[in-house]
Amino acid sequence: MLEKNEISFVTFLLYQLSEAWHISPSKVYGKLSEADAIDGYILPCYDTLHTLGSKYLVEDITEMMGERGVMI
Repeated sequence: MLEKNEISFVTFLLYQLSEAWHISPSKVYGKLSEADAIDGYILPCYDTLHTLGSKYLVEDITEMMGERGVMI
């Protein structure tokens, strides 16, 4: 079960990515799900990722999505 802080972090990322990618948060969620980014990257790396700035997070996740073949 997810901790409250993990849920808050994923929600924060959805909105940061939504703004950067110019798509709705629900579409961001779909893209992240397609790439298995939440369960396969964000949550396992939460301890490190939550300490980083939003600009770096957006760049990192955008790059990771490209590596996994998911177009933004």
